[in-house]
Amino acid sequence: MIKWMLAALTFLSLLEPTLVAAQPLSSAPPLAAPALSAPLLPPPVAAPAVPAAAPVAAADAAPAAAPAAAAAPVPDAAELAKRVTDLENYVNNVAPADVKTTKVPGPGPGHNGWMMVCAALVLFMTLPGLALFYGGLVRQKNVLSVMAQCLGLAGIVTVLWWAFGYSMAFANGSPFLGSMKFALLAGVDSKPNGDYSPWVSQNVFSMYQLMFAIITPALVVGAVAERVKYSAIMLFLGLWMVVVYFPLAHMVWGIDGFMNGVWNKDASIKAIDFAGGTVVHMSSGWSAIVLALIVGKRKGFGTENFAPHSMVLTMIGTGMLWVGWYGFNAGSAVAADAIAAAAFTSTTLAAAVGGLAWAATEWITRGKPTVLGFCSGIVGGLVVITPAAGFVSPGASVIIGVLAGVVPFLACTKLKNALGYDDALDTFGVHAVGGTLGAFITGIFASSEVNPNLDTNLKDLVGHTLWLEQLKAMGLTLVLSIVGTVVLANIVKAVVGLRPSQEDEETGLDLTDHGERGYHT
Repeated sequence: MIKWMLAALTFLSLLEPTLVAAQPLSSAPPLAAPALSAPLLPPPVAAPAVPAAAPVAAADAAPAAAPAAAAAPVPDAAELAKRVTDLENYVNNVAPADVKTTKVPGPGPGHNGWMMVCAALVLFMTLPGLALFYGGLVRQKNVLSVMAQCLGLAGIVTVLWWAFGYSMAFANGSPFLGSMKFALLAGVDSKPNGDYSPWVSQNVFSMYQLMFAIITPALVVGAVAERVKYSAIMLFLGLWMVVVYFPLAHMVWGIDGFMNGVWNKDASIKAIDFAGGTVVHMSSGWSAIVLALIVGKRKGFGTENFAPHSMVLTMIGTGMLWVGWYGFNAGSAVAADAIAAAAFTSTTLAAAVGGLAWAATEWITRGKPTVLGFCSGIVGGLVVITPAAGFVSPGASVIIGVLAGVVPFLACTKLKNALGYDDALDTFGVHAVGGTLGAFITGIFASSEVNPNLDTNLKDLVGHTLWLEQLKAMGLTLVLSIVGTVVLANIVKAVVGLRPSQEDEETGLDLTDHGERGYHT
């Protein structure tokens, strides 16, 4: 222990750690520094006396040696105690206790590095993960169209995020919407924003949240695949980000958000959403089915074969989604800490069990387990665990995985057939139904033993009536998503039209929208 402390203190004294004030995000409280009555480092030992040497002739004298550098002063007990506390706070992802005596504010390299990796993983979910997943599920003549929609959204959403999206979502403002404080990413530099993390650069946090903003509208594409003009879907989803996503992200995750039960003590709805059950999956899934109903069914729906053209692409995309989802869920701890570890574990269990449960249900009811069933169940497990990832135990994660494999399966088969809607790639069945299920059961299984942050403002609700708060958040998400979609879809329909001509739809959107073919055989 002493060797570790000495090494750590030496490291700290060399690097002069950079610290800033912020609210703690980690599960672990700051550890008290040990009481020190004397410096931990031993005092310098005097060199033994050396007898004087005989005089040397000037001609034979060696050149005079350069004067020795002055030894670094040994920190006193108070300074050493502070350095130990700062190190413990960094390891535990807790804001430094004494900010006034710190030197230059800045991020912590470990947490910062983890979040940059997570941001890349979440982008990997869309490009190429979701693009391949959706691309394999459509017919061959439309494979490039869904990929182009994913690529286009990556560009459009990034520009919106830079211009005002990040500021609307994460700047302080009202309970429903942020302000223009960070418009054009002004002031969003490498210093942490203490509202969200004491150790992660705000520009890294902003880029991480951007990746969430990119994949959310891309999910909507699945419900209306193969039958919406490129110009129409791009215009609709650009407007949708402003009307639905940015306000919802602020209400759920903004420091003064209307539904941020974990960190906003004044939140009117004290709900929790670890990584996007309401913000990402409910909003996209419910908007997707409303848009699909407005657009109408694909030409030939119910009479023609709409089977996936390449389950190989879909399988590859599923694997990429699963890998990227670790950045999505574990990264939502905004630190490489104990909560991230819990989210990593729960994500693995729910995805694996979800895939098994879906395939097993399929095997029992249809006679064969399919690759599409495994892929759908894995994604279903990832969706349902998303709002709960950093709040639930491994046992609860397994239960969630079973529910995620069975309930969305029934929605994608029984419910879809009974109501007859054309949800092309089952965005509603997996993301709307799965996200809604996940948001609700998060309120049942959330535990402060897994995430002590729940005791900050929700101690009296966790394990009792938190599920009621979840219902309120789900209701508000539904209203905003459905009403916003109806209004925006009709505006876009009036301006540019939603559907291609029947001839263009029959030819395929790859050629009619992009002048390309996915395959040349």
